[in-house]
Amino acid sequence: MNTSRESSTKIDYSIILLVMCLCLIGIAAIYIASLTNNQYATDFLVRQLVWLVAGTVIIIIIVKYFDYDRLQQMAYYLYGGGLFLLLLVFAPVIGIERKGAQSWVGTEAINIQPSELMKSFLIVALAKLIWDHTKKTSIRTLKSDFHLFIKISLMTLAPITLIMLQSDLGTSLVLISIMVGMMFISGITWRLLLPVFGGIAAIGTTLILLVLKSPSTLTSLGFKKYQFNRITSWLEPEKDPLDTGMQLLKSMRAVGSGELQGSGIGYEAIEIPENHNDFIFTIIGGDFGFVGACVLIVLYFLLVYQIIRVALDVGIPFYSYICTGVVAMIFFHVLQNIGMTIGMLPITGIPLLFISYGGSAMLGSLMAIGLVLSARYNAPKAMDL
Repeated sequence: MNTSRESSTKIDYSIILLVMCLCLIGIAAIYIASLTNNQYATDFLVRQLVWLVAGTVIIIIIVKYFDYDRLQQMAYYLYGGGLFLLLLVFAPVIGIERKGAQSWVGTEAINIQPSELMKSFLIVALAKLIWDHTKKTSIRTLKSDFHLFIKISLMTLAPITLIMLQSDLGTSLVLISIMVGMMFISGITWRLLLPVFGGIAAIGTTLILLVLKSPSTLTSLGFKKYQFNRITSWLEPEKDPLDTGMQLLKSMRAVGSGELQGSGIGYEAIEIPENHNDFIFTIIGGDFGFVGACVLIVLYFLLVYQIIRVALDVGIPFYSYICTGVVAMIFFHVLQNIGMTIGMLPITGIPLLFISYGGSAMLGSLMAIGLVLSARYNAPKAMDL
């Protein structure tokens, strides 16, 4: 009897419930997208359900078989396997190109996007890297922190390089957000982090200002004019409403049309391309209004809160690092996806986790949740080691 109770307390039902709610909202939104846009196949919903079941199986496998020791042993193997899959994308026959991006492996019927899985692989590998460095460094100095900073940066740079070669800026930004979040939790001194990230922010701001005020300066440095479109279509979409600014203008109108309580299920006010995928928030904002959007954001907030609780409760640094990486991933996905649909951030190809249509994104998201649930489930056994 006592064993049963101890086992049940190791299962974080609050996280499971929150993820289930988000997935159900996603299923409903994908169904609504199929009603309002005839160009989408009706089997999108069935496919998403299949991937959801597959992701659930992956969660069970991670929780049951990837405990503290196994994750420690497999961390770098998973990372290496992820890099290998990213390389396979460029292989003839195996690699698949869609909409100008060479990002999938498999066949047209069954395929997967390795970059989505790489997010979880990177989180585990960085957690081990940070933990190994911490164990070997009894006294933290600026020099030792600099070494850790370089190691984390190089480990993240490898997959980012391969993903950028696939023309996938969005996923690259997610990996950077994971890296930054785990750097902050790693204990690297602020004397090192503030100048580095402050300098990067200053360079980014300068580039944006040059795009808007003096694009000729950038073209003289070798930049191409078409590379400016992502910035101009974000900050000045009304200047090109029929081309580069069209997607954002339609998205903002669709979200705004929902007003407070929404326009009702299946209301087709504005046709939004990719409203089953990266722009699925327009379905929620348009059909369920400000109230529905707030409910969704609160669910994400509660999920992040519960994962932070796991990080604090388990008392094992390796697991806490993993939880931090997952929080950084979820936070950036939600912030960027919702932000781009309402014009707060530039448009990038980032799905809304657990909501957007996409098998690889669903598998990657649930894999990350599996790591958190494994931390809660296996922490007591790890404490006994």
